[in-house]
Amino acid sequence: MTSNTAAGSTAAADETLGYEQARDELIEVVRRLEAGGTSLEESLALWERGEELAKVCRRWLEGARARLDAALAEEEAEGEAESSG
Repeated sequence: MTSNTAAGSTAAADETLGYEQARDELIEVVRRLEAGGTSLEESLALWERGEELAKVCRRWLEGARARLDAALAEEEAEGEAESSG
């Protein structure tokens, strides 16, 4: 039950991470995994943390893509309105 609560609070904390923070922590997790020297349990914990950080980064990038697509669609619609008006 404690790990469930800890996982829930970690997920909640991840929601407040900015893209750069999540990316930097993910880089550190990858560096530690590549360096080796950790126990299996530590490696699994690092891997799981890396997966969560990757999800945070993906959500930020998807949000940025959606905002960019919306801005481009708006610009295109304005251009069409000006050319037909």
